[in-house]
Amino acid sequence: MARTRRRGGWYGWFLDAGIWVLFVLLLLPAAAVGYVIGKEQAEDDEPAKEITGTQRSGEAISAGSQITVAPAFSADDLMQAPKEAWLTNGGTLSNQRYSPLDEIDTDNVGDLKGVWMTDLAGSGVAAKYSAEAQPIVYEGTMYVPTGADDVFAVSVETGKILWRYQAKLDQKISTVCCGWLSRGVALGDGKVYLGQLDGTLVALDQKTGERVWQTPVGDWQQGYTITAAPLYYDGMVITGVSGGEFSIRGRVQAYDAETGKEVWRFYTVPGPGETGHGTWPQENDSWKHGGAPVWQTPAVDPELGLLYFSTGNASPDLDGSGRRGDNLFAASIVAVDAKTGEYRWHFQQVHHDIWDYDAPSPVVLFDVEIDGEEHKGIAEASKTGWVYLLDRETGEPLLPIEEKAVPQLAGQATAKTQPIPSYPPFFSHEVSDDDVAAIQKLASANAKNGAKPKVVKGGIFTPFGETITAIVPGPQGGTNWQPTSYNPETGMFYVCAMRSVSGYSSKNEELPAGKRGQVADLGSVFTTTGFGSQEGHFVAIEASTGQIEWQKRWPESCYSGSVTTGGNLVFVGRNNGELQAYNAATGEGPLWSFQTGAGANTTATVFEHDGTQHLAFLAGGNALAATTHGDNLWLFSLEGTMDEVAAAGQEGEGTGHAGQNPNEPTDEIEGEVQAVWSDNCAGCHGANGTGANGGPNLVGNEAALDPQKVRAQVTNGGGGMPAFKDTLTEKQIADVSTYVVEELAKK
Repeated sequence: MARTRRRGGWYGWFLDAGIWVLFVLLLLPAAAVGYVIGKEQAEDDEPAKEITGTQRSGEAISAGSQITVAPAFSADDLMQAPKEAWLTNGGTLSNQRYSPLDEIDTDNVGDLKGVWMTDLAGSGVAAKYSAEAQPIVYEGTMYVPTGADDVFAVSVETGKILWRYQAKLDQKISTVCCGWLSRGVALGDGKVYLGQLDGTLVALDQKTGERVWQTPVGDWQQGYTITAAPLYYDGMVITGVSGGEFSIRGRVQAYDAETGKEVWRFYTVPGPGETGHGTWPQENDSWKHGGAPVWQTPAVDPELGLLYFSTGNASPDLDGSGRRGDNLFAASIVAVDAKTGEYRWHFQQVHHDIWDYDAPSPVVLFDVEIDGEEHKGIAEASKTGWVYLLDRETGEPLLPIEEKAVPQLAGQATAKTQPIPSYPPFFSHEVSDDDVAAIQKLASANAKNGAKPKVVKGGIFTPFGETITAIVPGPQGGTNWQPTSYNPETGMFYVCAMRSVSGYSSKNEELPAGKRGQVADLGSVFTTTGFGSQEGHFVAIEASTGQIEWQKRWPESCYSGSVTTGGNLVFVGRNNGELQAYNAATGEGPLWSFQTGAGANTTATVFEHDGTQHLAFLAGGNALAATTHGDNLWLFSLEGTMDEVAAAGQEGEGTGHAGQNPNEPTDEIEGEVQAVWSDNCAGCHGANGTGANGGPNLVGNEAALDPQKVRAQVTNGGGGMPAFKDTLTEKQIADVSTYVVEELAKK
């Protein structure tokens, strides 16, 4: 069997229990410092070697003569249902992730096999990276980035790499939330467009991958990064910014596709004189760092001339005491004029959010008949567990959503009401005794001097003080970033989600002077398990009623996007590396399941090449979900002959959003062990071992004092932590184990 790369992160530590504690902030390896393992990025300029047998690996070849240059796509081009091409991140400007192709259907999908599998030169396979990108396909060439912001142009016919752009990101970027990742690229006017984690928007020559222009969208040193795929539309490239946990002021910006010059800018936190500014305190400047990032690619209705997106949390995430008011346009769906960026309407899903119930999943445009009347709709699946269904002309709900009174807490300046849909959430909000017990166990394990913190039951929109309050959902969701698909034939949305529980409590600490924009600011703490261990829900929801038509429940989180087709199919990935197909109308299945060799946490692309329907899928694993890492780019068809590969390995429990404690020391690890720690350990244990993205604080940790146990844990994994015996050398394992014992546990 030919090789597949596998890498894992350091996703947990408890030597005596298979549970992790997340007791701080809400973002991934923000503080992973410096350097990379030579095995991952050394010799980047060497072409990948050809692999014989059942798989082919990418081999760089002359590109120019094989690539057809894309035109300046018109709105009509970008609204055509995807058949021969997949031109935008969401398939069309509507973000439906639907293809009418029906060669592959419920009767024959079981015969689907691999045409080729190309490895992407080991890019983005270290523990801190996540693969979340959906490939773009045009005229026989596929364009896809990795979590390292390296972009690959790959021949659909052969699977060979035609060119590779290397972002060469500064490895000291310290303001990355939720993994080093890219969710895709945009294409148009002969260029490929990429938003980078360093806050830069880049245009690449489509034929060569060479940089044509670049422009700074935001400064990562002030908290601004980009993870979403940009959108090409009307001669512009449109992107939002990430960084809600780092005290940014969110915005969406449009740039001239030819020159990179800014065309318009819309602030998601309005300033003085702008609509919505009155929902922020007038006595302070909290609006200047109010958050409301944009995590995903916008949608456009060319007939209405409107561009739509949803927004992230207000800042600080969990502390509303200093930002009295509803805090527009955080946790909202927003419509702006596509040509000018001027405000048109909004709908806020969560007023004065203090639970991190933001809206990072892409909006979806659809048309629907309700009570005999046709409506132009827009939908967004949220962390709250509801799909919000609105009229995209006006922003008014298509189905009743009532403002209802919710519990109050003066210290959090809570909103008096919250908008509650009349249809059910796609998982129960009820907190069980088992939920409380789980949070109690985690809180007690993290407490000092053997204390047993009190944990009480809460409900959705319950405010919290010093006492730990167990609430469903937690900040993981619900639906997080995972894209929802919509099939106009079935009239259903396909939502990938999880039921998470967290223990919230107030921290009442302000950022140290001079730290705003440099470290995460949540203002409170929560106790939870990671993304990978949550109960998964894959749900079909009827667009005209909001009712659940069918539902799959999994023991692990549903943590990929979905894509649906005219063959009455819906495809979704599993954490264990399987890409699966279900009957879109009934949920029967899986009708097909294929082991891809790494965590299947991205979204498939559907298109036709030479008259044959294909699926493209990047299996690369995910840092938050603790799934096995790789760089496996697959192409499938009914004419394929490749069988599935070996299982990806045991996925871990995963991590919650996390970050550095703003008061922790900032000494960097010295010596060669720094490279190993940065790429494999810092993502979960912090740059200094004090705990970060789900990994407990190892400083002074008595469980990590035994050298033999530590080395065995690093070597063999267990308790949710992957084994490193196949990815690190014996010397690297020995060095990092010694560091843990001598420099951290003995402190």
